[in-house]
Amino acid sequence: MTIRVVVADDQELVRSGFAMILDVQPDIEVVAEAGDGAEAVEAVRRHAPDVALLDIRMPRVDGIEACRTISAESACRTVMLTTFDSDEYVYEGLHAGASGFLLKDVRRDDLVYAVRVVARGDSLLAPTVARRLVEQYTRPAGRPRRSDPRLNVLTGRERETLLLLAGGLSNAEIAAELVVSEHTVKTHVGHVLAKLGLRDRIQAVICAYEMGLVTAGDPPPGGGPRPGASPASARSWAGKTA
Repeated sequence: MTIRVVVADDQELVRSGFAMILDVQPDIEVVAEAGDGAEAVEAVRRHAPDVALLDIRMPRVDGIEACRTISAESACRTVMLTTFDSDEYVYEGLHAGASGFLLKDVRRDDLVYAVRVVARGDSLLAPTVARRLVEQYTRPAGRPRRSDPRLNVLTGRERETLLLLAGGLSNAEIAAELVVSEHTVKTHVGHVLAKLGLRDRIQAVICAYEMGLVTAGDPPPGGGPRPGASPASARSWAGKTA
């Protein structure tokens, strides 16, 4: 099956570079390019792609607003493009429905890998991006929130599952931690997402931080990789099937 992609970035060289890298892959087709968020939304409506790569900072309509509209209107999954160190809006992108993030200096192979991961319904949770962002933007400001009422809708085992999700563990790794089958883990993950009204695992991680179940500086639950882990370790932690 061919993965249909829209690439949106106001910098033509970046946009065309990403498009060329993706379009030569046998299983990926770039169906449209866009120079701003408004064009990206229209391109998604017109071409119904599987994945949209959206620069966070674009004129007229930025990537976050475009992501919010695309997520509300279609099944297209979005990946935000960011410079990371200078962008302050990445957390908003998570809430807008983004399924992952890529740095603009991403390597060719990692760009292709990311599109495939997101297209198959997984979230891109590389520790060098997602965990650090979540820690930065969801750390409680001196007020522990471990009594968050949203936790009350979860069973004890579902809370454990959410905590391990926050550590970036795969279903197999969670099954090993909880000494249950992978099928049981999939059931727990599904219940967590449904009860908390979450779209995917990346939103589950954010929710765990927001509720105070995990706080910045905590060791990764279940022994997940830490920020600054090697690329191989980051990749193994990136696409986790819900």
